[in-house]
Amino acid sequence: MADNYLENKMEAYRLRKEKEKKAKTLAWRKRMDAYRKKLAEERKSEE
Repeated sequence: MADNYLENKMEAYRLRKEKEKKAKTLAWRKRMDAYRKKLAEERKSEE
């Protein structure tokens, strides 16, 4: 029983960490897209 308990805890931890990493990556990608769009608009306005 102890092994199952620990395995379940580790699996839950691993899944939570994967979910957090995915959310962090998505947030970063969203910020980068917004930044690239802003740069493109600034370059366009300079021309």
